[in-house]
Amino acid sequence: MADTAVQRRGLMFVLSSPSGAGKTTLARMLVETDGAIVMSVSATTRHPRPGETEGADYFFVDNGRFDRMVSDGDFLEHATVFGHRYGTPAAPVREALSQGRDVLFDIDWQGAQQLKEAAREDIASVFILPPSLRELESRLLARAQDPEDVVRRRMQKASDEMSHWPEYDYVLINEDVDRCLRDVCAVLAAERTRRARQTGLAEFVKSFQAGDRSGSGRT
Repeated sequence: MADTAVQRRGLMFVLSSPSGAGKTTLARMLVETDGAIVMSVSATTRHPRPGETEGADYFFVDNGRFDRMVSDGDFLEHATVFGHRYGTPAAPVREALSQGRDVLFDIDWQGAQQLKEAAREDIASVFILPPSLRELESRLLARAQDPEDVVRRRMQKASDEMSHWPEYDYVLINEDVDRCLRDVCAVLAAERTRRARQTGLAEFVKSFQAGDRSGSGRT
């Protein structure tokens, strides 16, 4: 069978949500099930949580190193969230995109806005909503990663974070994580086939006109 793959630009695929709504879980599941997308690894000034690995989950740096990376223009985006700083190193993202690979971002609305300002045509963004605030609080408490005062602050900020949903291309409600993952995969599949993103499409179609590919075009 002939190879019908069409060359395309890599895609920056953004998942955002208030803390506890499930974007990180969905991001990990997507990377595990889709071999054509890679996770963008952020730098952060916060300390590692139990089970987190340097270079896989985050690059853990101090404030001095973070300042140097900002001044050197090393970040595509950076923001301060709950007293900690986060930033996306530009070099590995640009390398992946140049190879036609997709890059997944688990970032908040501030980072998503900065990415859009830098490269709007290469981005598709999805905002994940929880089914309710009560369920959001339950998830934050159940994961037991933060003390209760931090959970309270996350809940207080959730309404502000959710107010940014109109800035995203797609909005999904994460009531069931498996069903939500299927919806995320459907969005990704659609974005990959956007006409403007398929840079090799014109050449592919011309090959029919040149007689390089057979077929009447009828079924």
